[in-house]
Amino acid sequence: MTATVSGLALLTGVLILVVIVFWVGQRRLMYFPTILVPSPASVGLSDAEPVAFAGTDNVTLHGWFLPSGRAAPTRTVLVFNGNAGNRAYRADLGAAFRSRGLSVLLFDYRGYGENAGTPTETGLADDARAARAYLLSRRDVNPDRLVYFGESLGSAVATRLAAEHAPAALVLRSPFTSFVDLGRIHYPLLPVRWLLRDRFPSIDVIPSVRSPILIIAGSRDSLVPIEQSRHLYDAATSTKSLFIVEGADHNDEALVAGAGMIDATVRFLEKIG
Repeated sequence: MTATVSGLALLTGVLILVVIVFWVGQRRLMYFPTILVPSPASVGLSDAEPVAFAGTDNVTLHGWFLPSGRAAPTRTVLVFNGNAGNRAYRADLGAAFRSRGLSVLLFDYRGYGENAGTPTETGLADDARAARAYLLSRRDVNPDRLVYFGESLGSAVATRLAAEHAPAALVLRSPFTSFVDLGRIHYPLLPVRWLLRDRFPSIDVIPSVRSPILIIAGSRDSLVPIEQSRHLYDAATSTKSLFIVEGADHNDEALVAGAGMIDATVRFLEKIG
């Protein structure tokens, strides 16, 4: 009996310790910024325009603007990154969109690249608003043809912004319903509903989005299971379309900047006018 009680006490102590460690360090398990940003030319974007604009909390955000090369303002894609790397990791995506006649803004959230600050759900929402405001200040950007493109974590950032400020279209790659739901999948033994500070509840937000929505998902996504993306698609109430990249995992090239995904996005934008 004594040994059983001691064993239960030890197990309880270990569980409490795990919960405390998760609570304290949870954002290190969510955000994986890369600080060093190479030159645009070194990642194939020799004509990118380095830009900087003011965020909140005196945070300056840096990015690269890729002009379409067309005389008249065309569609502009505002890219919201996933939780890892920085804007240089999206160079292929930016180049692919630009090659299809779209202008693109690649930028980094606070705490990513050379940006000061620490990433949080609230902070990323503020950064999204700042990036949108910057684009609307440019004479070569048509505010009526602004497209939000969010990948993974960025899908939640883009969805929240779309509910506040409707874009011409919202494109979500590997979107999830909420961080709580993802946490339950990846940390099934932890009470994530009570522990998570940053929740990114896209499932609650997307019904408020009135813009046309394209959801792109990989059929073998091991980080954001395709069921998550399907549930979010079902919750959307505006004009919507679903494109599945067969056999693709979360970070496969087919989902990062694959021709099929780019073609599906361009077709969707052409269809909505």
